[in-house]
Amino acid sequence: MNIARGIELIDSSGEELLAGFSAEFPHIASRAELDFYPSCGAPWHWHRPVELFYIESGTLEYTTPNEQHSFPAGSGGLIGSNVLHTSRAVPSNDETVTLLHLFAPELLSGGADTRIHERYIRPLADAPGAELIALRPEIPREAAILDTLRASFELDEGAFGYELRLRECLTGIWLSLWELAREAQSPAHRDRSADAPLKAMLRCIHTRFAEPLGIDQIAAAAPVSRRVCFRLFRQHLHTTPLDYLTDCRLQNACRMLLQTDKSVTQIAYACCLGSSSYFGKRFRERFGCSPAQFRRMARS
Repeated sequence: MNIARGIELIDSSGEELLAGFSAEFPHIASRAELDFYPSCGAPWHWHRPVELFYIESGTLEYTTPNEQHSFPAGSGGLIGSNVLHTSRAVPSNDETVTLLHLFAPELLSGGADTRIHERYIRPLADAPGAELIALRPEIPREAAILDTLRASFELDEGAFGYELRLRECLTGIWLSLWELAREAQSPAHRDRSADAPLKAMLRCIHTRFAEPLGIDQIAAAAPVSRRVCFRLFRQHLHTTPLDYLTDCRLQNACRMLLQTDKSVTQIAYACCLGSSSYFGKRFRERFGCSPAQFRRMARS
């Protein structure tokens, strides 16, 4: 199982880079230690593989463009394919650890053109009303799914037959989730028409954060008007375009503080955050310490 203490984006776009993910066996299991992530959470991103998660300790808050849920230890859920989402650890005395399965839906069906995929896999993976499915341990049927999910992370990856045993576990979990979804009332249709323009604008910010960037350039990436740009960010990401841009710059500054020996002044310039004093002020507002203190604490 991989240990994750942050996420990387493909070519600095909004899609997550999944190191080690291959067509040979399209699956990654990770132990995400959120307290080590910059700002104790993952920025807005997406990935084609679906995400099954189990909260081992602490409380994690997941947000998608249409909903938000807090998941305490012992709960879990499913994030659908290509769903925009972000997560953050809820401050507490407990370490926030999440166990993750990221896998291509075809792992379960054997291919996108099969009857199994069309009948059982695609409807749940791509359902507009199933951006985020929550599983609660206080509900018996959901508790049984959570038990199987937790056990799936205990399989020995080096043992003979691991891939088949894992696929058996994931298939059983998937079928149980699909049965719950079919028996429940049909969820309200969630409008995902904002996904494409939002992803285009996020990609613009993530690839051009190091240069002067304004609302007009961000909106043009969609392309949408300035008014629509503001509305989409407010309505779906719960922030403004420029606040998101600043946060993206600060997140990249965190990465540079951890991964390079560049000075604070060099990092401020590289991330288009102005002078070192302005950079320090915004950094303290966001993270509660100076850039130099952050570097010392993280490296120790």
